[in-house]
Amino acid sequence: MSCCAPGVEAGSQIVADADHQISNEAIIAAAADLGEGQRQVEFGVPDMHCAACIKSIETELNGLDMVQSARVNMSTKRVKVVFTAKNGAAPMDLVAAIGRAGYRCFLLDAEEPGKDKSLSKLILALAVAGFAAMNIMLFSVSIWSGANESTRDLFHWISALIAVPTVFFSGQVFFKSAWGALRHGRLNMDVPISLAVLLALGLSLYETINSGEHAYFDASVSLLFFLLIGRTLDHVMRERARSAVRSLASLAPKGAVQILADGRREFIKLNDVQVGMILEVAAGERIPVDGRVIEGKSDLDMSLVTGETVPERCVQGASVLGGATNLSGALKIEVEKAAHQSFLARMIELMDAAEGSRAGYKRIADRASEIYAPFVHLLALFTFLGWGLYNGDWYHATVTAIAVLIITCPCALALAVPIVHVVAAGRLFERGVMMKDGAALERLAQITSVAFDKTGTLTLGSPILKGQIFGEPKHVERALQLAQLSRHPFSKAFARAYSDQHVTSLTDAEEVPGAGVLAQIDGHEWRWGRADFCDPDYKGSDAAQSEVYLSCDGKMVAGFGFEDVLRPDAQAALAQLKANGYDLAIYSGDRQQVVASIAQALQVENAHGALTPDQKVEAIAAAGDRGEKVLMVGDGINDAPALRAAHVSMAPSSAADVGRNAADFIFTHNRLADVNFAVEMSKRASRAVKQNFGLALCYNAVAIPLAVMGFATPLLAAIAMSSSSLVVTLNALRLRLGQQNGTKELPTHSINASKLKAVAAE
Repeated sequence: MSCCAPGVEAGSQIVADADHQISNEAIIAAAADLGEGQRQVEFGVPDMHCAACIKSIETELNGLDMVQSARVNMSTKRVKVVFTAKNGAAPMDLVAAIGRAGYRCFLLDAEEPGKDKSLSKLILALAVAGFAAMNIMLFSVSIWSGANESTRDLFHWISALIAVPTVFFSGQVFFKSAWGALRHGRLNMDVPISLAVLLALGLSLYETINSGEHAYFDASVSLLFFLLIGRTLDHVMRERARSAVRSLASLAPKGAVQILADGRREFIKLNDVQVGMILEVAAGERIPVDGRVIEGKSDLDMSLVTGETVPERCVQGASVLGGATNLSGALKIEVEKAAHQSFLARMIELMDAAEGSRAGYKRIADRASEIYAPFVHLLALFTFLGWGLYNGDWYHATVTAIAVLIITCPCALALAVPIVHVVAAGRLFERGVMMKDGAALERLAQITSVAFDKTGTLTLGSPILKGQIFGEPKHVERALQLAQLSRHPFSKAFARAYSDQHVTSLTDAEEVPGAGVLAQIDGHEWRWGRADFCDPDYKGSDAAQSEVYLSCDGKMVAGFGFEDVLRPDAQAALAQLKANGYDLAIYSGDRQQVVASIAQALQVENAHGALTPDQKVEAIAAAGDRGEKVLMVGDGINDAPALRAAHVSMAPSSAADVGRNAADFIFTHNRLADVNFAVEMSKRASRAVKQNFGLALCYNAVAIPLAVMGFATPLLAAIAMSSSSLVVTLNALRLRLGQQNGTKELPTHSINASKLKAVAAE
């Protein structure tokens, strides 16, 4: 197998030079620039099928000094590599490393997904194997019914003429993978499968040539047929789980209209969009990347981002996310994030990472699969020697050993964890919840308490300015200059309230997480934010409202009051969590009076206000010391340390970039009910994984002794082995049925596959 063999697999697109081969230049052109000399590139590796494949590829890649990280995703058959070209290393070294592992690879252009050729090949191989199996079975029935010797020999030869080409055509799916592993000194689950099929075929040809009474053409072809059914179902299920993600990716524009310095308009590819560019987005077009509106007013359809169908007003200075639809007016946008860092790209990356994670259960399955292949071969060898030495019937010993090879294939064990994580990730995605990896799903199932930030989490994060508490009107302009530099909800609300005022932008300013913004202006230090940040001596008011202050050289000069609104389902969501036995807490940086008022409305007893980011981390650490496993739900820059410190974390899609990057889950609309949904889904997934392990172990505990004792023919072994994989898959698919215990199923206005496909079709 050539690592650089030309061709297209599984909806991938080759990026090649004139000779249709991967080159250093092609890899650099396709790689995303992550900054600081790091680049990220994706390769398609269509021939990997099991845990051993993942380990061998990642081991080879991570052995290169230039590789910062390498991650294999079995669902997409892709390898994502972050690398730095240094010490004379060339990008083609990545291709060579994948080749040393025994796999051909393709350089992907994810913008232009093509036809799923892997599925087409599987269906064709399955159809050929099924047709051949039916015809051979007809001849086998005649032989079993007592056909005379000449008729039996004729039917055996006819069966051979059907079986031999069928095995070598339909069996390529397994033979290529097995040969690639053996050629590089490895074993994978396709090795015992290939060995069993070829031994059954070889033994049958031997019997046919020598006019023997028994032949196993039906077993070898039927084994392929059942194996291909399992592999095709697995492929289809994985593709269905990813269909919404592909539909989401298809919504990204192919490019954008850039406004050049001389005023000319030029269409550029999406990947060529760079930070700082000025783009024009006409009414009816999608926002291509994350940015800030510098000119124009419009209404935005944010349903694919927030799940809300009501358009949101967009004015100068507002931040916009890639994927939103511009409805009513032309906008000029300054690019703040490149395409690979945009909202849509991050959501897709989260889903891609979900199945490729190294969760605890998956590591157990990987280790078991790793030692399983040599165990299977040794067991088959001992079975062969044992029966041969016991009764001297080496023919029977060979048949029994073949049955052992077939029946002990670890397909069910290998599928036990990833199949559950893929289904769970797809189910969560349909509800608008993005999962980073399977390990996070496992941790979510273990939580004992839930801690919430207030602003932007329990509340909508869109507070309204009630008015100026004290200070002179002239201070509004200075406050607006500082507020425009912050992503805190109160700062954004202040900027919205005074959007008709134009002030000079500040360039030399610093945002202190959890505190506010400070800047040196005309020799004076101005601060905008919390009371203790602006003026440590200021005592504040006793009003149950959120307040933000402005100070000059440490003395308070103005204060502003804000009113925030609870999420519509906050009370119901927290009541349900409490009813399900979880301890609740509120950790907020807002004033204690405001936090206490919110806590009273939500009936949360453990509520703490005026917390710095470090104090939030300390509170979570203290809960951990008490034996609690905390789910932290927060959205701000000041929540990022707490999100990382918690056992598991969630953030809304409206969160600051730092908060989104720190969180394990992201929910894309304004329903806290999705926290309950995710928790209950994680518990169901955990149960499904344990059930799959149990099913796989029970199958092996029963099937292996029967095969070793000679009670299973190769045909029965093929049926049993394929059935075990099918049972594990069907058990995982139960996650898509019914509703979670104690979780009321609400109408889903968030991202879902059917909606995305409909929008994409438009």
